[in-house]
Amino acid sequence: MFRGKQYIYEIYKTGSFSAAAKNLYISQPALSNSVHRIEERIGSPLFDRSTSPIQLTDIGERYIDTCEKIMSAEEEFSHFLADEQNMKTGEITVGSNAMYISYLLPSLLSAFKVRHPAVELYIVEGTISSLQDQLTSGDIDLILGMRDIASPQFESSPYHDEHVILAVPADWTINRELMRWQQSPDNIISGRYLLKQFPSVPLERFSDSPFILLPQDNDFHALALELCRNVGFVPHIALTLDQQLTAYNVAGEGLCATFISDTLVRYAPADGRIIYYKLDPDLTRREVSFYYKKNRYIPRAMREFLAMAQTQA
Repeated sequence: MFRGKQYIYEIYKTGSFSAAAKNLYISQPALSNSVHRIEERIGSPLFDRSTSPIQLTDIGERYIDTCEKIMSAEEEFSHFLADEQNMKTGEITVGSNAMYISYLLPSLLSAFKVRHPAVELYIVEGTISSLQDQLTSGDIDLILGMRDIASPQFESSPYHDEHVILAVPADWTINRELMRWQQSPDNIISGRYLLKQFPSVPLERFSDSPFILLPQDNDFHALALELCRNVGFVPHIALTLDQQLTAYNVAGEGLCATFISDTLVRYAPADGRIIYYKLDPDLTRREVSFYYKKNRYIPRAMREFLAMAQTQA
């Protein structure tokens, strides 16, 4: 009765027969017939077709639960076989945000591929919530992210440290009053700006300035609020954007200040439209880690990948 389970599972994921048929590259009548045969073997409908999107029946929910256990066991056995074949096969899917995919991952992916050319690597870009869902469901193997990814369901492996700094449009007049706190891109790239001889900017000077923040489920959002509240003000949030890289580019247009990681300055092309300010390093240090699901079989390819990440950290 679990032959053809992929049909049932795809309908469950998409919420409709038409979308599932499209994803499975079969006609909708053929999909409906396959589902009907499975329901006949079970002796009960799996879907309540009177709702939109369609819902699972009680038996359907139990069927999906069993499907997920079967697919998890199949995936675990597949990983085991890949290990037994000395990494002649295997795949790893890594999810992250646009910035880390653009700047932190490429060198690691390249080095791993040179050493293990037979292992397929896949990259998924997404928001924190979507990546967490995909990691939980097993659609991806790893997330490269910060502590906002953390969950009791996940383990982590540290990869990279960064600090948050303030990025301010260069044409703002307030910059003339704060020249002693400004940091050059070279100082940030080298990490020298973290030395005690370079003071942190008095953030309260920006209490009347508009800010771009990332969404509330992003660690950057909570940190920005904390930094501002520590010096006595609540930031005026003029824009909320999903990606740090986008916020950085919009700040360059002169609209708002924003909080960015020094990783972005280290890897992105220098932007003369932005002035950089150091913030308290004790409050702004962030650990970027690889997160993976607890209590799952860790295939050899993934173990090798994480070990290589440790050597590059």
